[in-house]
Amino acid sequence: MDHKTSLRVFIYLLLVFEAMQGVRGTISFAGLPSTANVAENSNSGTVVAQFQMTISGGASIAPKYPTIRNSNPLTKAFQVSMTGLNSGEVRITGNPILDFETAPNVFELPILAVDTTGDSNMQILTVYLTDVDEPPVFLDNLNNQDLLIYIPEGTPPGPLYEPNVVDPEGKPLTFSLKPENPAFSINPGNGFIASSQIFDYETGNKSYTFSMSVTDGTHTVVKTVIVYIVNTNDAKPQFKIKNTFFTIPEELPPGQVVANITAEDPDSFNYVGYLLYSLSPTQYFAINKYSGVITVAMRMDRDAQPLRDSPLVTVLVTARYSPPGVHTNSLTLTFNITDINDNPPDCNPAAQRQEVPETEVKGALIATVTCTDIDVDPANNQFKFTNLSCLRCNRMFAWSTKEPGNIVLTGSLDIEDPNNFYVGNEYSISVVAEDLGNPQMKGTAYIYVTTTPVNEYPPVFHPGLYVFNVSEIEGPSATVGVVNATDEDFPSIGITYSIAAGGSTLGLSNIFWIDPNKGIIKLLVRPDYEVKQRYDLLIEAVDGDPIKPLTSTATVIINIIEVNDEPPVCQPNGTTLIIPSDLRPGTNLRDFILTCTDLDSPPSSFRYAMKGVSNVNNHFVFSPTSGTNITRLILKEPFDYSGGLDKTWNYKLTVLIFDDNLLVGARQPKGLVGTGTIIINIQVVNPSLTTVSTTTPPSITYITKKENVYSSTAWYVPFIIALGSMILLGLLGYLLYQLGKYLSTKDCSCCVPRVNKYKESLIPETGNNAKKEVVMEMTKINTVFDGEAVDPVTGKVYEYNTKSGARRWKDTQIITKPQLKQPESSTLIIPVEPPSPITPKGRASTAKGQEASKPDEKEAENKIPLDPKGWHSRLTQRPAGRQSALKPQQKDPEKPILESGDLSEV
Repeated sequence: MDHKTSLRVFIYLLLVFEAMQGVRGTISFAGLPSTANVAENSNSGTVVAQFQMTISGGASIAPKYPTIRNSNPLTKAFQVSMTGLNSGEVRITGNPILDFETAPNVFELPILAVDTTGDSNMQILTVYLTDVDEPPVFLDNLNNQDLLIYIPEGTPPGPLYEPNVVDPEGKPLTFSLKPENPAFSINPGNGFIASSQIFDYETGNKSYTFSMSVTDGTHTVVKTVIVYIVNTNDAKPQFKIKNTFFTIPEELPPGQVVANITAEDPDSFNYVGYLLYSLSPTQYFAINKYSGVITVAMRMDRDAQPLRDSPLVTVLVTARYSPPGVHTNSLTLTFNITDINDNPPDCNPAAQRQEVPETEVKGALIATVTCTDIDVDPANNQFKFTNLSCLRCNRMFAWSTKEPGNIVLTGSLDIEDPNNFYVGNEYSISVVAEDLGNPQMKGTAYIYVTTTPVNEYPPVFHPGLYVFNVSEIEGPSATVGVVNATDEDFPSIGITYSIAAGGSTLGLSNIFWIDPNKGIIKLLVRPDYEVKQRYDLLIEAVDGDPIKPLTSTATVIINIIEVNDEPPVCQPNGTTLIIPSDLRPGTNLRDFILTCTDLDSPPSSFRYAMKGVSNVNNHFVFSPTSGTNITRLILKEPFDYSGGLDKTWNYKLTVLIFDDNLLVGARQPKGLVGTGTIIINIQVVNPSLTTVSTTTPPSITYITKKENVYSSTAWYVPFIIALGSMILLGLLGYLLYQLGKYLSTKDCSCCVPRVNKYKESLIPETGNNAKKEVVMEMTKINTVFDGEAVDPVTGKVYEYNTKSGARRWKDTQIITKPQLKQPESSTLIIPVEPPSPITPKGRASTAKGQEASKPDEKEAENKIPLDPKGWHSRLTQRPAGRQSALKPQQKDPEKPILESGDLSEV
């Protein structure tokens, strides 16, 4: 049994156990299990089934029970509820509605009841949904209202309406109209309603009412169909207006009423909204399509094209019926557009901007104002310049006395002059041109004069020389200092800072960076006092003039403050020292000398210490421990391995070298000490031993004890485990039994039959020391070699028998002639000791211990040696006396007899 089968057995047993736990039989049902039939589309609350429950032990039904668990298929169409103390019923919820054509036809409802003690019982209620013959159903709006059909008069005969009706049971449907009318027809197969004549509203019926019935042979559904004949007018509309020429001024506002066109229908007088009006073209005018009122649609400018050359506008008004028909009438109207003084003098450009440098001289031309009046009437297009104003200009600008419309400079525009300061250095000039028409129209032009600054002053540093100090431990982006330059030009156009020279070191062109806008000098890399102690920078400030910038420079001296930032470097590092265990205290270990250097500390600042527990039992010490850069490693305390004090033979000393911040003192951060580290490996050896013995420190073994504790309520866990183990052991025993049974029936040809298999001996024993006679039959056979292979050692090809495994080299030939002559008997009797059934070395002898007769010399000469790998002999051991020892048998003379040395297999 594989692990998957074992897992399935375990799960099955667990499910059986849980089922036994869930149903203990203290609750019994009456009326369940049972079956019930429910008609489709039953109303909500319909009772499906009722049942009783009997509870033993004085318990009662637990709250929320009984209940339906995992119905098949899952549905919420049913619910179970209690109707009494021990009675219940199953009802239909109505959601979803049970439809035989769409819902499943069978429901299995497992009803679970649980009492207050935890006992439970479950029974199945099977509900069958029965089909009910239902009437046809309309799927369109005709399902819940009457059908209204509107037919305009004069409409040609044709289809009107096709109902969408289905029968839930799929029965064929038949349609009919009552009462029958020759003007309408219905297709009895699909209910298609069509008209068969042209209707006239004025002479015929205004409406028709029918009852359309549809039946499936059992049920009939009747719907009302009302057909309305819609009146259409075929008379031409008539206009009532007589005047078709209108004179209106230009520039009327959009929406202004200019005419009212009225038309009437001779057939339907006073029918509101029945006549519709339209107008074309619609460039200047619009018409209300219901009332015929014509209004201005857009601005009409007599002074602009096309009205400037042709002030007459012609439009075509059309009246038609609604809905649209073939009867229309049209009327042509003409409008004359007259000129008014509506345009003031127009200055082009109306607003212009002039840039004047602050160094401009008085009398210079600032701007020229050009104005025109586009009114068509000459009395409305004459004008003159009447006013020039400028707020807070201090009389800087005026009209030129030589050329009308020219404005000249009469003051100073110097920006740096406090009297001329104005927001944005911009002056706003307004001029007025007034026409001579009625009413008088004025045109205004605006000239914005911007005073452009001139770069007159270079930047100036304050002060001209800066001195900054920075520590050599400051990293990149650290601020060194700030330079500042000012520019007397107004407004300020910005100053850009850059490093013109200085700051190169450490193979870099500059180790400093300056913010081009703020003048903040920062480090690009960490400085090194030991490389360079002072930097002289030349800082250049350039103003923002894009054409002719002005520059100035300042000198910045940066002093590098020395800090103890270089750790000590000591040699040698990673040394291994071998010392004897009886080394005398105070001895310099192997003449070991530690030499240290520090780029920023003198030799007297060094201090030596050993880190942590690397110096076990404090055997080692440096001498001196401080005040010099050269020290020796001394054995301080003797080793005591015999007394058990020392157990460590290999020491890995971690040596810390401090420079103690003795050089720079208060100039650097407090407590800043450079630290170097080296490793010294010391191996202690016993001088009385030829090899170095080491002691392995004791290891600590952590044993974690875990205990499984089962809850008293989970008694089934060990039960299931024990039961599963017993089943697995039973299966294992069964497999072993089947294996033994199989092996007992297997024929083992390699086993030699025991001697005691035969109960009677053909040759009686003479005594305890009597020798047994063993008959050995030697037969040489020709083996059939049906396979070939290559020997992996010699590379030669050999043949083999696939059944017996006999092999021979492929070039060996089977010799059948000449054959050795067989003696008179092929059965040899070999005397052996009783415990030994087979004579050693395969030597054959007679029963008296005499040697077998040898073939004569002539037969020996004819004997051909045989390859032992190419031949196989079959040796059959038999009890003494069973062979023809008493009666020699003549074997086949064609089969050769092998010597004892030729036997390759038994």
